Amino acid sequence: MSGTVTAVSSNDAYSFTKPNRDRVTLLTGLGVEGDVHAGVTVKHRSRVAQDPTQPNLRQVHLIQEELFDELREAGFEVAPGDLGENVTTRGIDLLALPVGTRLHLGHEVVVEVTGLRNPCLQIDHFQGGLLKQVVGRDEAGAVVRKAGIMSVVAVGGVVRPGDPVKAELPAQPHRPLERV
Repeated sequence: MSGTVTAVSSNDAYSFTKPNRDRVTLLTGLGVEGDVHAGVTVKHRSRVAQDPTQPNLRQVHLIQEELFDELREAGFEVAPGDLGENVTTRGIDLLALPVGTRLHLGHEVVVEVTGLRNPCLQIDHFQGGLLKQVVGRDEAGAVVRKAGIMSVVAVGGVVRPGDPVKAELPAQPHRPLERV
């Protein structure tokens, strides 16, 4: 499985969206340099409120740009960085990857997939009705989350739009993604 990085985003303050950048630097074991969610322990406000000593399994948030195409067809305008992701990709089905997949971003960076982003009500504050578009149920009634995946930085370095993305699957048996 392979694709391309189409945008990179970061923000040093808590806000829902993240501005696009020419490049971001990922720091091993920490996340995106200068991003409010970087760190060894959890930085997301809801997680900090539960237990601030939890390991940060949400260092880097990735979304596949194909989601924006789907949302546009449903009448929503969403661009890279709007949903708070750090890396936007195209051509690789991020949601189908198993836990432990190593994503090679560019020629040096490696992130390890930890799970699915669990979208919150802030999405509806961004655009009313958007939450129902990124969280739904399948035919069997199981919850389907489409707002991207979370990862930790295994090997740091610089990531830029246009960089290749290549998935390295973990050994079998594969564990499906769950919310983190």
